[in-house]
Amino acid sequence: MSDAVYEKVKSIIVDTLAVEEDDVTPEASFREDLGADSLDLVELIMAFEDEFSGRISDEDARSIMTVQQAVTYVETKMQG
Repeated sequence: MSDAVYEKVKSIIVDTLAVEEDDVTPEASFREDLGADSLDLVELIMAFEDEFSGRISDEDARSIMTVQQAVTYVETKMQG
């Protein structure tokens, strides 16, 4: 896992969900651990798309449940 990508993803999550930085760990679940609702998740996906200049399909977005999955997705699908 790239530290740079992880730090960017973490920063987006902290800003978008208004959670403590310490709560954002690789294994944290967006819904259960970070309290995100459906609207929060849509905002997160849009923020990731803006930051990493890519597109996340609805199907892919539904499979991103944890911070680590988001980082892995960005690293493998959005960084060419």
